[in-house]
Amino acid sequence: MLVPVFTLKLNHKINPHMVTVGKYDGMHPCLTAATQAGKVFIHNPHTRGQRLSSSRITQSTQDSDISLLNINQAVSCLASGVFNPSHEHHSLLVGTQTDLLAYDVHNNSDVFYREVADGANAIVLGQLGGISPPLAIIGGNCALQGFDHEGNDLFWTVTGDNVRSLCLCDFTGDGNNELLVGSEDYDIRVFKEDEMMAEMTETETVTSLCHMHGSRFGYALANGTVGVYDRTARYWRIKSKNQAMSIHAFDLNSDGVCELITGWSNGKIDARSDRTGEVIFKDNFTSSVAGVVEGDYRMDGQIQLICTSVEGEVRGYLPASKEMKGNLMDASVEQDLIRELSNRKQNLLLELRNYQENSKAGTGSKKKEKEGQMGVIPANTQLQTALSVNAGSENQKPSVDLTISTSNDTIIRAVLIFAEGIFEGESHVVHPSAQKLSGCIRVPIIPPKDVPVDLHIKAFVGGKSSTQFHVFELTRQLPRFSMYALCTQGSAPKPRGKATFSINDRLQRVVMWLNQNFLLPEDIEVPDVCFTSLRGAGQLCIKIEQSGEITVNTDDMDLAGDVIQSLSSFLAIEDLSVDADFPDYFEEVRNTLVQVDEYHSVHQRLTAEMADHSNLIRNMLVQAEDARLMGDMKTMKKRYIELFDLNRDLVNGYKIRSNNHAELLNCLRAVNQAIQRAGRLQGGQKSCIDKALV
Repeated sequence: MLVPVFTLKLNHKINPHMVTVGKYDGMHPCLTAATQAGKVFIHNPHTRGQRLSSSRITQSTQDSDISLLNINQAVSCLASGVFNPSHEHHSLLVGTQTDLLAYDVHNNSDVFYREVADGANAIVLGQLGGISPPLAIIGGNCALQGFDHEGNDLFWTVTGDNVRSLCLCDFTGDGNNELLVGSEDYDIRVFKEDEMMAEMTETETVTSLCHMHGSRFGYALANGTVGVYDRTARYWRIKSKNQAMSIHAFDLNSDGVCELITGWSNGKIDARSDRTGEVIFKDNFTSSVAGVVEGDYRMDGQIQLICTSVEGEVRGYLPASKEMKGNLMDASVEQDLIRELSNRKQNLLLELRNYQENSKAGTGSKKKEKEGQMGVIPANTQLQTALSVNAGSENQKPSVDLTISTSNDTIIRAVLIFAEGIFEGESHVVHPSAQKLSGCIRVPIIPPKDVPVDLHIKAFVGGKSSTQFHVFELTRQLPRFSMYALCTQGSAPKPRGKATFSINDRLQRVVMWLNQNFLLPEDIEVPDVCFTSLRGAGQLCIKIEQSGEITVNTDDMDLAGDVIQSLSSFLAIEDLSVDADFPDYFEEVRNTLVQVDEYHSVHQRLTAEMADHSNLIRNMLVQAEDARLMGDMKTMKKRYIELFDLNRDLVNGYKIRSNNHAELLNCLRAVNQAIQRAGRLQGGQKSCIDKALV
């Protein structure tokens, strides 16, 4: 069994997701973590004679090996690493919702201090693309910013939603790092510098990302899912009822390939193969895991896996020796395997006994009656499925109806459907009452997004008096645009928004795409179609000319982007020029930009007023103190009353400034989302943005 090579009990609680290891003097690794009351602790057991003290750093009264860095704000992210290429020692990066601090721990001095208007929810330090110096890249409210070691802003771009996780990875295999961004809109986006080049949609907020090796990376979601991608292909994923607090890539079994190490909210630590997701090691803390990092903490030339809990417990694990190949857990794993095999044996014996009892059943009518009770069904029984669009009624919501039926008079006792991102908990069970048993079951499905989904169906089929049932398993794909019903173009006003582009492909290929991505009553041959959104987003009309020009009419810019992306992927089009015009949406963006200008003007005016008030405060304070020293109590009292009134005005002005700043952030977020939507229209984004800004 793999056991910890060292254990520490620190007298400080640790905030989840905010743990790092830094060599601040270039030699000795120090465990660093955010703790309560806006402080960051630095554990340095290697130089006990050295004591840090400055305006920011104080010595802990509870532990002589710990120094406390005072941030005086709630810390939101933490990182460390080589920041200045000319120095070997690491810098500490601390992000809050308003600022980014780069700190030189060894020299007890600020490297730089920058205000970040969009906040810092996540941070990563390293080389990005062709930008030569290492960058501290922070992700906030729809924005990504990168600073060099001098505090210069060398990188900026926008993304679709609040950023929750970041990592650097050579996604394309060209030798340069791309930036992977996980956000609250369930997407993992890949940026080649400031250009988005790939996007993967998940089922929950992406809380953690880590680079494994090559183009492979691990991810964790807020719903307890962890998994591994290689570029845009997902290798595997598992889901737990607990939340993944931290993930890290580390070669724990010394096979030359990193495993995915996960720390869970229930205190469990496990290591999974990057290829299969199989657990090869696990351990448990008594409290939730706060972070998983690595470092040569014993200074013996061997890198340890370092796991921390929120209560301050720290454990370090050495990689297994090469003789300990395969599973690194103790004999209890063998017992678990034996127990699992024993359960499978019991299930197989039970199934065998059922078959034997069926074969020994009596003859004639008794035999038929016995078979009906035991669940024997005709050998030619088949399970059939069909998908149809249900426009809904007064008592029923619009949906996609999945109809499951048998090919004879057998009945369906229950149906289990597993689907990603459709049902709460990703599964749905239909169990008809005894009075409503039949050979046909209709299941309404309401997909929240326009993404293709595989429906994994398990149905229990038997006779009406059966006590045992046969299980049928099959998979049916739900088309991407299944929530759109075919309609006639004259039934509603034509949408004002449109996107036009040309393709050099056969029209039959476009018709094939329509039949694969929409639920149509029968395969259509005419490429001009019109749909009504079951989500209330109006009409979607697609018109195709013989010349290859395609016009997509819809007032939903996101839908137009999804249609263009889907068609481009189906036809394998890499570069598509799109001319887009969405007058209602552009007018909304134009009004938002006007509001941004107004909020900027108010912000500048309030900032100037606060600066003037600061000068007045300085003058009044000097006059009040001069009056006190000269014994002029009347003047001193008058000046302090004026200071009190001025302070009240400053507080009120600050509240106004905070509200103005919040509204400004909301407007900027709307503009960022508009840019993101325009980017979904491939080559048409410049046209969209130009029209919006005119």
